Amino acid sequence: MDIFIQLAMILLLAFAVSFVMSLFRQPIIIGYIIAGIVTACIIESGYFDISASSEVIHIFSQFGIAFLLFIVGLHLNPRVIKEIGASSLIIGLGQMVLTFVAGFVVSYSLLGYGAVTASYVGIALMFSSTIIVMKLLSDKRQLDSLYGKIAIGVLIIQDLVAVAVLMFISATVGEANISSFAMKSLLGGGGLIGLLILFGYFGLPRFVNVVARSQELLFLFSIFWCFLVAALFGFLGFSIEVGALVAGVVLSISPYSTEISSKIRPLRDFFLIIFFIILGLNINLSSIQNVFFNALVLSLIALILKPVILMTLMAWFGYTKRNNFLLGTTLAQISEFSLIVLTLGVTLGHITSEVLSTVTLTGIITITLSTYMIIYSNKFYRRMKEFVFEKAKIKKERKIKKEYDAILFGYNRIGFSILKSLRKIKKDYLVVDFNPDTIDDLSKFKIPSLYGDVFDHELLNELPLDKVKLAVSTIPDFETNFLLIESMRIINPDAIIIVRAHQIEDALKLYRKGANYVLTPHFLGGEYIAKMIEIDKINPVKYKEEKQKHMKTLTEMLKKGYKHTGIEEN
Repeated sequence: MDIFIQLAMILLLAFAVSFVMSLFRQPIIIGYIIAGIVTACIIESGYFDISASSEVIHIFSQFGIAFLLFIVGLHLNPRVIKEIGASSLIIGLGQMVLTFVAGFVVSYSLLGYGAVTASYVGIALMFSSTIIVMKLLSDKRQLDSLYGKIAIGVLIIQDLVAVAVLMFISATVGEANISSFAMKSLLGGGGLIGLLILFGYFGLPRFVNVVARSQELLFLFSIFWCFLVAALFGFLGFSIEVGALVAGVVLSISPYSTEISSKIRPLRDFFLIIFFIILGLNINLSSIQNVFFNALVLSLIALILKPVILMTLMAWFGYTKRNNFLLGTTLAQISEFSLIVLTLGVTLGHITSEVLSTVTLTGIITITLSTYMIIYSNKFYRRMKEFVFEKAKIKKERKIKKEYDAILFGYNRIGFSILKSLRKIKKDYLVVDFNPDTIDDLSKFKIPSLYGDVFDHELLNELPLDKVKLAVSTIPDFETNFLLIESMRIINPDAIIIVRAHQIEDALKLYRKGANYVLTPHFLGGEYIAKMIEIDKINPVKYKEEKQKHMKTLTEMLKKGYKHTGIEEN
């Protein structure tokens, strides 16, 4: 009974603190860690004792890590590597290498850490939080934006590197020389992962297809598989964390990976609460002054130096100022992976618990501040855009040669269909997009195009907006479309303006600002189906014609490089 009471009290405290955090628009994870800190203070004061449930709590925290890594693995399908663009790959790897070096040098020379500890700190700083970034980008409807897609690509690269890092660290246990270490990590670990992936391709699918006929059996098998592979890795001398992650990667090949992930997520969320509470328990407020300076220095690397590195790499690839800035601020925090890696380091005796406390405090600082940086990124950009740089040749290449009847802002999946219509009505048109790869592709097909960001006032001043009869924006960002309407209505009140919105409230605001039509993709699909049913009724011939027409369009889009039919990559 004591265990239930103690757990109930801890979870009540976690709920109360997390509720307060949500009022300040902070990630709930911060609330869990702070709840752990408060719990530690209460225990130290003698008002609360968790000795009866301490072992259970630590086991629960291990479950939380295992389920977190299992779900991460479920989204690391080996095929996804082919879909990561060269820019995301190089930006991700470059940022990790440079951030690691910066973290190591600062930790070793300034903070006085040893080489091993400095290496752990460098590793912790080079990762960004997948949970935080995905949640905030989803809330802002920016998963489908250019910088959002690059951020997701970078996070995938980081997750893949994290697998290697966990393998490397767990393989160091009890190894006395380099040869035995290499034999265990490269041959042993790599060979085991290779065998499991082969099993995932050729042996597991048939069995999973049978199991998937029952939702309960699929859920039970998923948990069993996670624990089995984790236990196997633990038995062979690796960490169970690596085993759980590999178990997820193997199952990611299955067509049911998304369904499995959704079923496991509630378990992950519960047990992960305990993990973050324990991290907070390890931070003692009475001794926080001992780690605060170090945590502050490390936070500056994550909040300032890491974004500068990302912006520099983005500029090198030729992206615009705004995309460079938004990507940098989006990834300006440390990751839950960072805390897991350091927790493993403490368990193996590589680093002290004080270092873990330092990095945990760094996590609290960076996640808290970066959350506001992401939420108010456009406002920060307006004030700091003069300090962000882009390739000088971008502006030199921006030459407006003629007047246009129509301008299409944003060549994405929606823009593809709109461009076909502009061709049919035989109007002079221009495509404006802020993705240099898109502009290169359009140039190959001899489509009039211009590289630029609509959010840039300088670009809007250069465009012949006073002569345009039709302006269409497929860009999902509300502020960008608001600015476009505002700028156009001042100099061209008679132009037809079509923009895009996801929220009903945003659509109404854009209408009131002067839009002639607001495209709402989520509702438009339903309207089209409704009209098709109303017109075609239940005539099989008509539906066959619609099918052939749609297949032709999809085939054409696939040839152009599009792989998704959805509006957003959720």
